[in-house]
Amino acid sequence: MSLNISVQVIPKHPKKILVEMDAEKFERLAASLGLFSRDFIDSLTRAENDYKNKRYKKVTSLRDLR
Repeated sequence: MSLNISVQVIPKHPKKILVEMDAEKFERLAASLGLFSRDFIDSLTRAENDYKNKRYKKVTSLRDLR
């Protein structure tokens, strides 16, 4: 399977990149990574509910996760 991904560095923001790929091939990649599994969808639903109920903490650094 060929993904044909294009990656560009954004000139004004050197720490940001732009990644482009075909939507159909992205769906194949997501399916192979298990992003359409029932567990993953359920975890997204729980996360959305937590966000709506303001049960979240803003993380500015990975050190905040300790």
